[in-house]
Parts: sequence; structure tokens; C-alpha cells
Amino acid sequence: MAEPGARMLLLVDNAPAQIRLITALAGREGWRAVVARDPDGALDLLKSREGMSINAIILDQIVPGDDLVQLITTMRERRPTLPVLVLTGSSSPVQAVAAMRAGASDYLVKPVAPERLMQGLRNVTAAAAWQHELTPLSEKMPAVLDFDAMVGTAPPFRTALARAAKAARGHGNLLIEGERGTGKEMLVRAIHAASPRARAPFRILNIAAVPQASLSSVLFGHEQGAFPGAFERHVGALQASDGGTLVLNEIDHLPPEVQAQLAQVLRDGRVRPIGSPHGFHLDVRVIAASNLPLIDLATTGNFNDDLLGLVSSTVITVPPLRERHGDIVALARHFLARIAAEPGLRQLGITDGALTLLAWYDWPGNVRQLQAVLFRAAVFCDGNALTEQDFPQLAELVGEGDRGGQPTERGGVDIFTPDGHLRPLEEVEADVIRLAIGHYRGRMSEVARRLGIGRSTLYRKLADLGMENTV
Repeated sequence: MAEPGARMLLLVDNAPAQIRLITALAGREGWRAVVARDPDGALDLLKSREGMSINAIILDQIVPGDDLVQLITTMRERRPTLPVLVLTGSSSPVQAVAAMRAGASDYLVKPVAPERLMQGLRNVTAAAAWQHELTPLSEKMPAVLDFDAMVGTAPPFRTALARAAKAARGHGNLLIEGERGTGKEMLVRAIHAASPRARAPFRILNIAAVPQASLSSVLFGHEQGAFPGAFERHVGALQASDGGTLVLNEIDHLPPEVQAQLAQVLRDGRVRPIGSPHGFHLDVRVIAASNLPLIDLATTGNFNDDLLGLVSSTVITVPPLRERHGDIVALARHFLARIAAEPGLRQLGITDGALTLLAWYDWPGNVRQLQAVLFRAAVFCDGNALTEQDFPQLAELVGEGDRGGQPTERGGVDIFTPDGHLRPLEEVEADVIRLAIGHYRGRMSEVARRLGIGRSTLYRKLADLGMENTV
């Protein structure tokens, strides 16, 4: 039971299993949940004395379309500062846009990982809740499945892509490491799409979202009556992926005993469901993903050495966005183009000032956070282009004083003059060439190749622009 004075959560839901799950998760974080099983009950609770102590609302989508928007609007009218998180089984961006415009603080698509749910609550109720614009949204646009369509020229990112593209052609197990939000799942999907198993079963299992007591059953399966509550036979994720690929996301969350069991299954190529008298031969490719370096965990005894060896025939490290700042401008334009293609949204430009602001933030939530911030800004933008004013909290975090130095190295090249007019093409071209020379440390063959021109053409342009002394 929560301590007296614990934060209070209003859960609007009518599914008993979901109510039990969210109440239990909230309790771990010191929340006391009160439940309303319909919209009228929720609004009545908000008006009550008890309702004045509510700190956040989780609204499971038990009302459709316009009714949901109206309910959120009414809740925000009665309690303007109260954060509302919408939990829904639909990934429709139309609903996400409508819910956010009505005042929802976040939009979570089921099944949602427990950590993601609680992180959403932490973000919207933190003392610095004004930073909510930087909170990653659970809304996801369809993942890009083509290596060539993955945006970025930073050397560590291109190295990761090259290793992934080479590994995709084989059948060996892979380990993909990188911080949350760096794009590991997108890379996994691209690997599968380019692999010989592209038409075979493909499953992603989020280890952190499965109760630890159930992991053995979920992975290996069980027979009817194998344990109390096993009312019917269950085919495990490994067997269900036979012939194809199984992605074990956040594999570092596996308990030690399950790590040992999985290592034996991968070593023997056979899986035996719980309660079964015999095992089944397996042909499955495992792609493991981890937010933490598994070698470090293994060194400290927190990860099984045998399992590490079995899943890491190839290791791919996806760099955080702070190590590829030069990609931020291209990523921002790419995401805006994809956002514009979503129902309910439109094509937006973005000013150089806004791009520079984006480029000077360190993005602890990585590429996923950048996409989410752009999505949120696009939802509320009334103009034809995003400006610095569309990212007020980000501007406050970065601060004017932090944008000195050499912004062109991180923010790109300005194409507008201070009074809003376009700069002459010759000036822009000169800046691009200077930027390229600095970025590639004076290696002129590489500069010419990246600019898509011949080396002699590059030197001629330098002469024409009066930049002979640049090199």
C-alpha cells in the first residue's frame, strides 16, 4: 500500500486485468491509484474532494473518436494543469494528433512496456514538467526498412550500417547495442528485410515488458497442466520463430536462470517446452538488442558469458545522437517529410534558426526524441514553417549563451539573411564548401566525393569564389 501523501493517479479504465497491471506498476513508483470505469465516473471524481489530490490521469481509450477528444477537453477545462496520458490499442497518428490538440500530455500505444508507462508518468509529473515538449512520444511512424533510406553520414553511424548490411546476408546471431532511442529497432527491421529469412517468421520480444516469472514460458513454451494456471498449451517465442528471426529486445533484463536456459537452447539447437517430455529442433536466428554493453555486464558477473558468446558473433553499436550532431539537420528534414505524409498533418518547412537550435541540444533520448519533438511541434504549428518559437522549452534549455563558437559545424549553413531574405547562391555555396573542408579536415578528394563533384571542379570553384587560401 502506498504511503500517506503518495501521489494519486486517476485511472479511467473498465478492463480488470489492465486495472490490476497499472495499479501494481503505479504502486511500485509510490502512486495510489483510484479507478473510474467510465467517463462520467471520472468527471465526478475530478469534482470531488478526493479528486483535488489527483496528480495525473491515465485514460484508457474506452470512448471512441470525437468523444475521446471531448472527454480530454473537459478534463483539461476542469483541471488545466493536470497531465492526461492516453492509453490506446490504435497506432493511428490521426488519433494521436487529435488527442494532443485536445490537451493530452502523451499518447501510449498498447502493448506498452511497463518502464515506458512509468517513464511517461515521471516525465509529465516531474518538478520540471515544463520540459514535457522533450518527452518521447510513444507514437511511432512506420519504420524504414531500407538501409539506403536510413539518414546519416556520421562515420560511426555509417560503420554501424555497413556492418549491419553485411551481417544481414548471413544466418548468424547478432548483438545490437546502443542507448534507448538510437534506432536499434529500425536497424533490426532493415536487417531482417535484407536477409535470406525476409519471408520467414519475424518476432520481436521485449524482455523488459514480460513479468520475470513468465519469461521461461514465453520464450520456451509450456504444455497444458505444466504448472498451476497452465490451462492450455502455449508455443514459445523460439519455436514460433522457427525458420525465421527472433529479436530479443533488452536482453540484459533476462534473469540469470533464464539466461542459462537460453544459452543451452542456442547451443543445442533444441527447445523443450515446460512440462514436455521431448524437445523440438530449432532453426532460428536470434538478434539480441541491449541498451547496455553486455561485455561490461558479463565482466561484473551480471550476464551469462556463454549466452554472450552465442548471440554476439557480430556486434553492431549504434551511436547516440550526440556523437552524430552533423546528422541532425538532415534527420529533422527527413522526419518532417514523413510527418507531413501522416493523416491530419501537412508539409512544413523549418527555419535555419530552428535547425541550429535543434543541433545545439544533446538529445538524451536520441533520434526517437528528436522525432517526437518535431511531431509535437508540427501538431501545434500554425504557420508554414517551424521556427525557434515552436520549441520554447528547448530554447530555454539550450540558452542563448550556449550557442556561441562555430554553429555551422553542428547546425548547418544559413540560407537566410537576418532580415529574412535569401542569401545569394554564391555565398551559400562558399559556406557549404568551407563546411565540407572543415568537416573532412582538408582531405580534398573526400570533400569532392561528398559534394558530388570532381577534384578539378572543386579547385576551380575555390578559385572562382576567391577561396584558394582555404587549403
